[in-house]
Amino acid sequence: MKAIRRFTVRTVLPEQLQPLHELALNLRWSWHPETRELFRSVDPEVWAAVGEDPVRLLGEVPATRLAALAGDRRFLRRLGDLHDDLRDYLTGPRWYQSAASLGDRNGPLPAAVAYFSPEYGIAAALPQYSGGLGILAGDHLKAASDLGVPIIGVGLFYRHGYFRQSLSRDGWQLERYPLLDPDELAVSLLRESDGSPCRVDLALPAGRTLAAHIWKAQVGRVPLLLLDSDIEPNSPADRDVTDRLYGGGSEHRLLQEMLLGIGGVRAVRTYCRLTGHLEPDVFHTNEGHAGFLGLERIRELIDRKDAAEPGLDFAAALEAVRAGTVFTTHTPVPAGIDRFDRDLVARHFSGDAALPGVPVEQVLALGAESWDGGDPKLFNMAAMGLRLAQRANGVSTLHGQVSRSMFNGLWPGFDATEVPIVSITNGVHAPTWIDPAVFLAGAAEIGLERAEDALMTGEAKRWTGLERIGNSEIWELRRTLRGQLVEEARQRLRASWRQRGAAEAELGWVSSVLDPDVLTIGFARRVPSYKRLTLMLRDRTRLRELLLHPTRPVQIVVAGKAHPADDGGKRLIQQLVAFADDPAVRHRIVFLPDYDMAMAQHLYPGCDVWLNNPLRPLEACGTSGMKAALNGCLNLSILDGWWDEWYDGQNGWAIPTADGIGSALDPDSSEAERRDDLEAAALYDLIEHQVAARFYDRGADGLPHRWIAMVRHTLVTLGPKVLAGRMVREYVERLYAPAAAARRELSGPVVLGEPSCAGARELAQWKARVREGWPGVRVEHVEAEGLAEAQELGSTLTLRVQVSLGRLDPADVEVQVVSGRVDESDAIFDGVVLQLKPTGGADLDGRHRYEGSLELSRTGPFGYTVRVLPTHRLLASPAEPGLVALPAETAGMDAGLLR
Repeated sequence: MKAIRRFTVRTVLPEQLQPLHELALNLRWSWHPETRELFRSVDPEVWAAVGEDPVRLLGEVPATRLAALAGDRRFLRRLGDLHDDLRDYLTGPRWYQSAASLGDRNGPLPAAVAYFSPEYGIAAALPQYSGGLGILAGDHLKAASDLGVPIIGVGLFYRHGYFRQSLSRDGWQLERYPLLDPDELAVSLLRESDGSPCRVDLALPAGRTLAAHIWKAQVGRVPLLLLDSDIEPNSPADRDVTDRLYGGGSEHRLLQEMLLGIGGVRAVRTYCRLTGHLEPDVFHTNEGHAGFLGLERIRELIDRKDAAEPGLDFAAALEAVRAGTVFTTHTPVPAGIDRFDRDLVARHFSGDAALPGVPVEQVLALGAESWDGGDPKLFNMAAMGLRLAQRANGVSTLHGQVSRSMFNGLWPGFDATEVPIVSITNGVHAPTWIDPAVFLAGAAEIGLERAEDALMTGEAKRWTGLERIGNSEIWELRRTLRGQLVEEARQRLRASWRQRGAAEAELGWVSSVLDPDVLTIGFARRVPSYKRLTLMLRDRTRLRELLLHPTRPVQIVVAGKAHPADDGGKRLIQQLVAFADDPAVRHRIVFLPDYDMAMAQHLYPGCDVWLNNPLRPLEACGTSGMKAALNGCLNLSILDGWWDEWYDGQNGWAIPTADGIGSALDPDSSEAERRDDLEAAALYDLIEHQVAARFYDRGADGLPHRWIAMVRHTLVTLGPKVLAGRMVREYVERLYAPAAAARRELSGPVVLGEPSCAGARELAQWKARVREGWPGVRVEHVEAEGLAEAQELGSTLTLRVQVSLGRLDPADVEVQVVSGRVDESDAIFDGVVLQLKPTGGADLDGRHRYEGSLELSRTGPFGYTVRVLPTHRLLASPAEPGLVALPAETAGMDAGLLR
């Protein structure tokens, strides 16, 4: 008989054990080994049965056990110490507080930062993530907590999370969506002072209202606000808006993203009002899903009914919002961007559904694909995100280059290298991902306090001192971790086969799957086609030979989920599973279903080599290899994402790429097939002749000295680079602090408690005047003195340029010469920019003269051009207005695409 309603009855803890409740509700336990060990000691069997989840543990541990612990003085002493430690962690000064006291050229650091993401991977016990984007967001919050950065996280609460994966008998991916009960999770409902649940409302078409409650998860020092539409005031359809991550059709996704962006800003305002938390100076949009947050903030500035100063017009509000917004793109291909039908968006921002004061035509213009080749019928979330943010970044050096090219159309007339998108390479939260045994091995050499600080702050360039860890200690540690993975894999494989319908009597072979003394390669990630799960299967005979080599065998552990709607990805999993099911090789290669954080924390430390073979350059960053490297695992990867910038020849191997053969964007072409064949052959050769050869090259003492040297080198040099602490510090210093300074500048003086936004009004008016007058700006004449048929290195040209400014003033523009090497089509690359100086006033024809000297500092084909750009003290980048005037021989651009 099935229950008609389900709820959780929570245990009432004895008074002496009340601190356990606080420890359980702060997700710091997920990366704090001492707290996790305390919970394990409450009841080891129950701890294992509930998936190492403290909230569920406290709900299921027998009352008699709790009573015994309440009288156990040793346990209470440990509990008190850890409770005090948490309080110190939450209230004591950390890196950010020290940095804030020092100050810098940008002025005070932000009072707070609001960080928006559609998913968060904090812990397996809070399954609100699907893959790398969510894990990165979770690591961002955890690192911010460790550093003391005052971030408020914002997301959605998905009642069914992503999905749980299993396999059919024939290896086809099956999905199930267990309902998540908030009472069994480390979250609490945000409530008003009268005890009623806080609520945010969104106006929808036809007079509907989408309402949501706010769940708060505490991630160390960082509050994470999660909006939940599954509440009674909503219709059944609207209750399902937050049903699952990345589910539903186009309108369903649009409503999710409106709730995340618009509702998320309202949730932040509610939280700050109730708790006294400082209002954010900076809003960080992690991918385009939350881009609508900018529209809500524009509405706030326009719709200031009770303010001393009148509301802003749209143009000024846009400038004020842009100044304090950071946009991070993780997408290396246009197909990965959320795009909605323009009419669908128009319907949701018109009439009763409109944001007061925000015209629908302005909303549509922000997401318009107005560049050559764009689709005028679509609304592009990434385009809106970039137009609403004064600062943007990609997530690795290579990805920054790819992003600048991909979004170049937003800045026509500028080379891709000048597109204002910088790079901050992702990092991973070391306390979450490093195995305790690896950490203790390092701490034994450099001291516990120094080791903890090194993992959190990410300030060291090298982990000096780890060089002293002995060869035998490293090798024994690696074998122990490999053995733990073998045991974990056997348990998961047995469970998977039972789910697939196998009887226990058929599974005797599972106990001999994998070998703790065999070279172990790991491959685990989402399963879109570009990550090429089955590249290893291109030559199955060759792969079998590697797996079954008589003296240098290899074993491979594979995991990953395909999106529920991606049948192509499911077919790739099925092909891999079919190969791994073969009795001849199934002891050497396994596919483990239901890849999640809990599995990953065994997988990364236990592998010797981490394999990554995406189609270059489609891996934006690829942080799984970073987590492996933290544990002394060597990377074997295509030079893509982070590996492209940090591979040094001693920390792993680079798989050669067949660049120029086939298109990464067309994986089904015959040329792409040839590319896969070539890169797979290179992979097999590397594994056989370099990776396995080095792993099994043993000295007289039985140790692989050259292999161990690579492990040690990886820990010493790569460990400090891959840290989320380093990443978050870069965000603070390079993006958050400048954004906060720009916001202060545009907000202007405070009048009766409200910012006047004088700077925003000034900048908006200036941009409007410059756009109107820009058609009259022309480069009339360029002459060079000292130009000879054969120029010599070190010689100098004197340039004189005549420019017509129309109705604009010289103070509105900057005249530059851009010079550098040229290719066969005379395009300048590696260009150097030199500002020319005005000489005197306008001539009789109204033309202005500019001069400067150009030194010929390079040999070979060389060229230059001249251009005019608008300039203003409040611009973050010369390219920001999207305006440039070039000599008549070079096609110019239309004004105003980047509003």
